Amino acid sequence: MHTTLTEHARCLFRDEYRAAPPCDRGHDEAHFLEELTFADAEAIPDMPRQLSPHLVDGYLPVRIRDLGYRLVLLRRPDEPVREAADSLHLHGPDRDDLAAGLRQRAGALHAAAR
Repeated sequence: MHTTLTEHARCLFRDEYRAAPPCDRGHDEAHFLEELTFADAEAIPDMPRQLSPHLVDGYLPVRIRDLGYRLVLLRRPDEPVREAADSLHLHGPDRDDLAAGLRQRAGALHAAAR
């Protein structure tokens, strides 16, 4: 049984860096997506940080990582996650404007917090 969103993702998608936790149940992506949708906003960015620490590595699907970031940004629009911008930037030029906007917002919020 999984105790965290990251453990569930590790069991479902595998992890390039750590072994999956012992698990005796079957998995499907739909169940994971439901857990992701209702996960705590702090738990969501922790998942890609652990499973894809260098952003371009790991087995976590890009669609799952980006959906997680999107959920965090919807819950906390005044706290853009810089990794979300970096992840969007990897999609190519069709997402560069969104990535630049997120980076600009993150920079402005960081400067205002000083």
